[in-house]
Order: sequence, then structure tokens, then C-alpha cells
Amino acid sequence: MKKNKLFPKLFLILISCFLFMSCQEVSKHKTLQLAHGLDPTHPVHNAMVYMAQELDKISEGQMKLEIYPSGQLGSEQQCVELLQLGSLAITKVSAAVMEGFTNNYQVLGLPYVLRSKSHSFKVLDGPIGEELLASTEKFNLKGLCFYDAGARSFYTLNKSIEKPEDLDGLKIRVMKSQTAMSLVKAMGGSPTPISWGELYTALQSGVVDGAENNPPSFYTSHHYEVCKYYSLNEHTRVPDVLIISTVIWNKLNDQQKEWLHAAAKKSVIEERKLWAASEEESIKKLLENGVKINYPNKDQFAGRVQEMLDAYQEQPVLYELIQRIQATKD
Repeated sequence: MKKNKLFPKLFLILISCFLFMSCQEVSKHKTLQLAHGLDPTHPVHNAMVYMAQELDKISEGQMKLEIYPSGQLGSEQQCVELLQLGSLAITKVSAAVMEGFTNNYQVLGLPYVLRSKSHSFKVLDGPIGEELLASTEKFNLKGLCFYDAGARSFYTLNKSIEKPEDLDGLKIRVMKSQTAMSLVKAMGGSPTPISWGELYTALQSGVVDGAENNPPSFYTSHHYEVCKYYSLNEHTRVPDVLIISTVIWNKLNDQQKEWLHAAAKKSVIEERKLWAASEEESIKKLLENGVKINYPNKDQFAGRVQEMLDAYQEQPVLYELIQRIQATKD
């Protein structure tokens, strides 16, 4: 009887020892979870897969990245909240989402501040980009890198947008961003915030007359099935941001941080190649599916929003940041 009474205690002790030894072994290898809402065919997802491969290679298997695409672990907002709690390591968001944490991110959503793809890369790869990535750490969110998300342009149901006046009176879907709303309003449209997942139905039912996004997003969302006009005015170049929970980051040792940074930087180079190829393929597919694509004069649109930019003189910190970006050479 005594032996029987002792057995459960001995069993628990043995199991505890086993788990402790297992934890000691696991502690030598670090695995981070990355979740996002993109489809596995998306170029940004493929760049993350590349990052995971590079991290495994650089660390010689001592650090790994597990990726959960397609909203498996929640919406974009839910993933950000999980990061803040330290329950999830990494996620991808649009830079527009980061405006909710620091005003400085607003500049990346301002029209025609980032003049071209090359200009955008110079800004994001330089001191300004580094400052922005670090600016949300007090909210438990640290930026790792920026991914190219192309240029956003207008696509509509019933007519081509050749000049800003063509937007007058049109209800245009925008992200839940004050900057995006101000931009569409300045151009004459009626900004209508709608979640990405609900947009197809909103377009199909005529709740909105159009939206704005980059070519790959326009194509992969199947919005071209209802919107047959795409005007490449390229009003903004809002990048994506790969962010990590500072709760998780602060638990990494210096070597692990170095490995992660190195893998992230390599993934940026790969992502830009993947994105460029995706843009080219998307334009081709849109044309094959009957979308009429036009290339309006961007100067007309830039002139329509100049007052919007000038208004930032009342916010010295942001206006100085705008000037620094505009002074950066392509």
C-alpha cells in the first residue's frame, strides 16, 4: 500500500524532471510564430517563407520561424493585440495601421510624398525608415523591416478616372486611416471606410463606387470581376511593416536578435523582386480579364492635394519629416 501511495508522487517527479530536461533542450532552439492575413500565394507571404529559410540557415537550425497565413490566428487587429500581449511574436501590417500608435507614420500615407519606387526604397532603407521602425516600441511593437506594397491607384465600377474631377461625388472605399480619408476627400471623392474582407460585396452591391489599391491586391481580391476601370495615378506608396512584439524581442539574446535582423533584411531584397514580378503579372491578368487600364497625368492629382500637404506646417514635427523625405534623392 505504501508503494502504491508513493507511485503517483514518483511519477509526477519523473514527469517534471522529463519536462525540465525537455525545456532545457528546447531552450537551445528558439521558434517564433508569425501570423498574417495574406493568401499563401501573395508575394509578401512568400518573402516571409524566404525569411524563415534564411533564419534557419543563418542560425544553423538554432532559430526557426513558423508562419500562419490567411488569418489563421486572427484578423490584422487581433494579431497586433496578441503582439502587444506577447502571445504572438511577429505579424505584418500596413504602415497605415501604425498611424494609430504614432503620428509620424502618417507621412508614408501622404499623396506623392514618396515620388517613385526608387525614392521610396531610399527613404525606407535609410535613417528615416529606422526612426519609424523604432517609434512604436513604447507600445510593445518594434518594426523589423518594410516590405514593398506598390503604389495605390483608383479602380472603379462605371467610369475611368482620367482627372481628379472624375472622383467628384464617388464613394471610394479607404482603409480605416484618417490620412487615407483626407486624401480621397481632397481629391473630390467621398471616403468610405470598409474592411477589406467586406469590400467585394460592397462593390458588387454598389455600396461604394470604387476603391484604391495596388495591382496585385486588385487582382488577387477578384475585385476586377466588378470593377472594370483601373487608373494608375499612383497617389501613395504605403509600405507594409513587419513588426515584432517587444515582449518577445527583449527575451532574445544578442545573437538571436542579430540572426533575426539579418534574415529580415535578406527577405526585403527578395520581397522586392517577388513584388515587381507580381505587379507585372497582375497587370497582364487584369487586361486579359477586360479591365481598362489608363495612365492619367499625376501632376493633376498632386496639385489637387497640395493644400493637404501645406496644412502640415501647423504640425512642425511632421512637416519637418515631410521635408526630409522630399529632400531625399532618388
